[in-house]
Amino acid sequence: MILRKDQLEASLHEEKKLIENGRLKEDSPLDLSASFSKLCEACRRGDLKVCQEMIMTEGVNINARDQFDYTPLILASLCGHYEVVQLLLESGALCERDTFQGERCLYNALNDRIRNLLLSYDYSKSSDPLQPFAAHITSLLAKEHPRTSDILVTSADKAFNLHKFVLSARSPYFRKKLGIAPDTTNWKLPPTIPPQAFDIAIRYVYLGEIPNDVGGGPGTGFTEEEILEGIEKISKYLEISSLWQGILESSDRRLARQNRTEQVERGRNQIEAWFRGNVMKHKIEIESSIANNVRWDRDNAIFADILLRADDSADDDTPLPSGIATLPTSSKSSEYQSNGLPLGIPVGPSSQPSSVSNYTASRQSTLYPAHRAMLLRSEYFLTMFSSSFLEAQPTPHLLIVPIDCSPAVLEIILTYLYTENATIPLSLAVDVLFAADLLLIEKLKVKAAVVISTLGNGSMPQHATITNPNNGESAAYGNGDGNVDEIDIYDVLRAGWLTRVPRLETFAARFLAYRLEAYIDDEEFTELIRESAARIKARQETDSIELVDDIRFYLSERFRLRFEDAGIEEMMDEEEAGGVHGENSSVAGEVGEGEEVGRIAENNELRAADFIVPDMEAQMASGAVRTLDGEIAGDEFAGDAINYQILLGKIDALLERLKLDA
Repeated sequence: MILRKDQLEASLHEEKKLIENGRLKEDSPLDLSASFSKLCEACRRGDLKVCQEMIMTEGVNINARDQFDYTPLILASLCGHYEVVQLLLESGALCERDTFQGERCLYNALNDRIRNLLLSYDYSKSSDPLQPFAAHITSLLAKEHPRTSDILVTSADKAFNLHKFVLSARSPYFRKKLGIAPDTTNWKLPPTIPPQAFDIAIRYVYLGEIPNDVGGGPGTGFTEEEILEGIEKISKYLEISSLWQGILESSDRRLARQNRTEQVERGRNQIEAWFRGNVMKHKIEIESSIANNVRWDRDNAIFADILLRADDSADDDTPLPSGIATLPTSSKSSEYQSNGLPLGIPVGPSSQPSSVSNYTASRQSTLYPAHRAMLLRSEYFLTMFSSSFLEAQPTPHLLIVPIDCSPAVLEIILTYLYTENATIPLSLAVDVLFAADLLLIEKLKVKAAVVISTLGNGSMPQHATITNPNNGESAAYGNGDGNVDEIDIYDVLRAGWLTRVPRLETFAARFLAYRLEAYIDDEEFTELIRESAARIKARQETDSIELVDDIRFYLSERFRLRFEDAGIEEMMDEEEAGGVHGENSSVAGEVGEGEEVGRIAENNELRAADFIVPDMEAQMASGAVRTLDGEIAGDEFAGDAINYQILLGKIDALLERLKLDA
């Protein structure tokens, strides 16, 4: 329906009043904070690392706008930074074609590659990044196998199989009731509450959407008015007043959309708070030799139905008295509940030894109480709990399932499964990648890969002085703020191969190309080339080596960008117009894009020696540079041309030495 002008003006006026009253939020609110300004500046520069820090660590609203009405996505698109645009979209940046800001973003995109990314990106995913999390919580209501519910709520003619930990996290009423009697397995709905009203309330608790039609009428046993009254009563009874507010505003499409976003965000925060205050608080640190002897009752105060075990590596061993299981200090006071039910019983003597001199170093393990309902987000656990194996069978005490990762990595995985959010430090990113691959958590794999590849795709210096890490120094580069990040690129590339993450393969090839002089003579680099060649089954003489091809491509990009950034094309035009002569000028005039850089010496019949300047000291003072082979070139451009040829020659020599044709 097309609105008349007066109707449209009235609608806009009403919307403005709602925004001024704080009831309705702008899709792109004005943000003049320092952190948002830093994010915008990083989007202009294409600094992927700073963008990720602002989004993941600072929690900046990526859909806000600056004083010039630019959003981060518009700035990144306008400046042509594809990787930054991709990161923003993956993090929830909005680009809806039917909105002013969305059309503006598409119109201002610097190139078709970015424009196609904006057009092809799944809008529902970008506009609501928590939707997969909410969908999983809602799906628990209908999931019959594997069975994860632990409380049955009944009405006159309907039964609801629910989860105590979800009810406790989302409803203050259930939190108090189950806190007093955690062993409760049945709860009867008051007869004055229509089952339809309770069904809507429970779906809201489980992050489901509020329906436009509450039902009722002939054949249902209740009128629509009775169901609405029931919803109002149950929302007060369960202390979830936002449900009734959402019902009242469900007719306004924009308000309903905003309420839905706020509801999911609120629900995630409540579940996260419950997770940190219960699951993480009650983890047990214990000697590995007796970890499997722990007995944890099923009737426990945090409603856990499984224990996950992670072992420290041998390097992390710490002295601890033999046979002592260590509970976290914050949970020792709740080792037993008020009703006498044991929370968890570590096996071993409870008294401390008389002398600490008897302490011996031993490997440690950490046990995490968890809920199968949340672990089902992993295909690995879904298959495990749906099978006929021991892990899927009922046991008197909580079953202990070992996970092949460190406790720090398992905590990141659990945090992601329970909250859809995980802060992955660079030092653990590769380990998280392997663990997520093992547990078949694809989205977490992508997050870990983004953390790793952000370093290479961020402010990559064109000419970095990098030494070989195996010669005593780390392969590191600054991010523009004086900080230096270390990375083992060999481990990253092999991780990309093993976990089938193309993003890491691309990152590693680009990283190596931009620092090739630091790695080309390294024996491990040689072994990496062999491994890349061996990845091709039934290799033929005409087959190329993927890693070598990628390095050559990014090596060409490295030197091409060097000339483009220096405005070499304008310099060429000036030289031709002014009759500038000299061999260095002819070299600059030949420098173009891609492989043209590599053909400079051949096309102009120039050798490296042609660039060498007789008076070394004078020329060094006037801007001459030293090349990778120790010779002197007249200027940076001549030096780049020589260095490019030297590095290509080293690649060819390496392949010849390995007897590989690529």
